[in-house]
Amino acid sequence: MKKDPNQPVVTLDAGARAPDTRKRAFADYLFGRRLTTGEEEEHRIGPLAGVPVLGLDALSSAAYGPEAALTLLLPLGALGLARVVPITAIIIALLLIVYFSYRQTISAYPNGGGSYTVAKENLDSRSALVAGAALAVDYILNVAVGISAGIGALASAFPSLLPHMLALCLAVLVFLTLINLRGTRDTGLTFLVPTYLFVGTLTAVIILGGARAIASGGHPVPVVTPPAVPAPVETAGAWLLVRAFASGCTAMTGVEAVSNGVPIFRKPTVPNAQRALTLIIAILVVLLAGIAVLCRIYGIGATAPGAAGYESVLSELTGAVVGRGGFYYLTMSSVVAVLCLSANTSFADFPRLCRVLALDRYLPDTFAIRGRRLVFSYGVVVLAILSGLLLLVFGGVTDRLIPLFAIGAFLAFTLSQAGMVAHWRKSSAAERRHSLWINLLGAIATGITTVVVAVSKFTEGAWLAIVALSALVFMFSRIHRHYGVVAKQVADDEPLDLSKTQPPIVVVPVQTWNKLASRGLRFAIELSPDVHGLHILTQDSTISELTTTWEELVAGPARAAGRPVPNLVLRKSTYRQFFAPLIDYVEQLRDDNPDRDIVVIVPDLVVRHWYQAFLHNNRGAWLRTLLRLRGGPRVVVVNTPFHLAD
Repeated sequence: MKKDPNQPVVTLDAGARAPDTRKRAFADYLFGRRLTTGEEEEHRIGPLAGVPVLGLDALSSAAYGPEAALTLLLPLGALGLARVVPITAIIIALLLIVYFSYRQTISAYPNGGGSYTVAKENLDSRSALVAGAALAVDYILNVAVGISAGIGALASAFPSLLPHMLALCLAVLVFLTLINLRGTRDTGLTFLVPTYLFVGTLTAVIILGGARAIASGGHPVPVVTPPAVPAPVETAGAWLLVRAFASGCTAMTGVEAVSNGVPIFRKPTVPNAQRALTLIIAILVVLLAGIAVLCRIYGIGATAPGAAGYESVLSELTGAVVGRGGFYYLTMSSVVAVLCLSANTSFADFPRLCRVLALDRYLPDTFAIRGRRLVFSYGVVVLAILSGLLLLVFGGVTDRLIPLFAIGAFLAFTLSQAGMVAHWRKSSAAERRHSLWINLLGAIATGITTVVVAVSKFTEGAWLAIVALSALVFMFSRIHRHYGVVAKQVADDEPLDLSKTQPPIVVVPVQTWNKLASRGLRFAIELSPDVHGLHILTQDSTISELTTTWEELVAGPARAAGRPVPNLVLRKSTYRQFFAPLIDYVEQLRDDNPDRDIVVIVPDLVVRHWYQAFLHNNRGAWLRTLLRLRGGPRVVVVNTPFHLAD
């Protein structure tokens, strides 16, 4: 068939070349081979793998949630132990309400996004931004709290590590970052064994401790006597109990993770996500209830965090039930591993949250780009940096971070449940009325808890979380506004206008004759008949060596080829500067020719090895930056690289 010359030519590129495996062997070893977009489905996970990927935050909170409550109850002495069971019972009841609510969210919004998506679809943009900011703060704090709690548990077993807690925290953070850059499936497989070892060993401690308590008529003798509970110095006032409840509520953080990460589950997506959530909540309820009851029975209280002789509640409890033998160290090793790895929930969900925000233009577009292993690498790296800064500021001590922790989680809970109430009011589904009441109860319960946590923890550092939330909402709004302004300015529905086009004026900086200058001028002549070779005289002279050689090197060859002859322009620099007179000349050309574009060709030397860059002045990079800042919309910068052979 004969091709119509009036029809546009449309070609479909077959794709990029296969990467050079020799050059990328180290990256493949560190992060794994690059994955194609078509491999995404086989890298989705099932409910069992969903527990280590999305449930470690919730499960690990069983270690520091009860301890946080017991720490607040220290002034009550032994009386505080009697209060931990009812406080935990209230937390479990609240947890179950939130569980049933999030099952509804998973079903209604299977594309993920959690609280942010629900608030955006059913409330308003401001509520959505608050929910997004709350989730972001929660995820960042979860990384810092989880890692510091894990290292704290390790230091309980090996007190000599106490002076090195911060360094150990940062080492774990680097490890988690590298693991998560390898992809979701690899992360799940890596964490599968430590997760279920944690669940198994801690459940065994609870069952054995409960059996010994029953056999002894409720008064078991600890194998290893826990530290003595201090004498009471305060009565059980309502305010103290409220603060203890607020601290214990950190055990509920991470419950929303599954609703945020629904798309990572294999088909059928919604049932698999709901099964994973059910499994996570069931395990967490057993752990919370068992720990609280056994602490009461065995007389186990908290010790002062960060102080000499500190020992975690789980260490005390495990020692009291099974002693300090091999099973103790196996249990504590699993606790340390899961606490440290609990940050993985944030690494799974924070990048996805950033992606959703980026798609809605509330974060830079780069957050929506998938990396080599189909994960949103920018989100992973940013999360690591922010949580690392938190660890540095707070010295890696869990108790200093706890007051900041629960506000973001419960604010996200509340907005999600309120959004779901609005969703069901608009819905015509058969389960509409039943589901509406579940979410309404969840909204009321979590809303009250949010207020309690914010008020009770305000002076202890919760104000910082509130400030961070406000700052994030402001930042999201400004980014969105910027993208809106850009969209209006670049929008154009008019066809291509070629009626007034003129060739540009091309300027090529030429300081000496070499292959860089030759390449730049050759490319300039191909662009336009009006080419200016600009030479800056930085010495006390009005002549350059190029003046006498220009005819031989440039003008003569141009005429012989029948091409326009470039002009040689000399500019004297009074103060021996290079950039200022060059920029002034470009601005002068721009102002004198208002109907033409000015193209500046910047010859640039490209070195073969990164360390060789320090041996050169990198003048081209500086020039490009200055031209973009000062040139204006009609100054175009083009780079002509010259690659060194070695």
